[in-house]
Amino acid sequence: MTWIAPQIDRRDLPTAAAEREMLQGWLDWHRDTLLTKCAGLAPEQLAEASSPPSTLTLLGLVRHMTDVERVWFRQRFAGEQVATHYITDENADADLDDIDPADAEAAFAAFRAEIEVCDAAVADRGLDELFHNPHGDRKLNLRWIYVHMIEEYARHNGHADLLRERIDGATGD
Repeated sequence: MTWIAPQIDRRDLPTAAAEREMLQGWLDWHRDTLLTKCAGLAPEQLAEASSPPSTLTLLGLVRHMTDVERVWFRQRFAGEQVATHYITDENADADLDDIDPADAEAAFAAFRAEIEVCDAAVADRGLDELFHNPHGDRKLNLRWIYVHMIEEYARHNGHADLLRERIDGATGD
């Protein structure tokens, strides 16, 4: 039996909540949205670059966001010495480039596992807690990461909308 990307019950957005709960709620909603865009597709469909000349794929987006989560929450903010899943020194775009449908199930499992570990890494940390951004001279806080991650997912979920529609005509929010 061929693995198929699972259906996702997207969590409801908080409508009146404290700041941390609101940020976490929007981030979780966008994480779920990416998985929703992939739900029901076979590995070959997830690896299909459906909008030429772009080589972007749904599987590539899942892999990309796995590394983005790890880099921002764990490496940069929490200071953990962990390697990325896909990105290498030789290929900074390996998360998006080196796509193999046979890896789809493992990539989805890595994405979900990384989210859990990232959430745990910052669960007891304050939104105002600062860290040094290695790609600039300024300090950033955890709140900045939440806002950036929501923006990153929103942009890529727009890409996922277009890719999914080209694969099988499915549309939705």
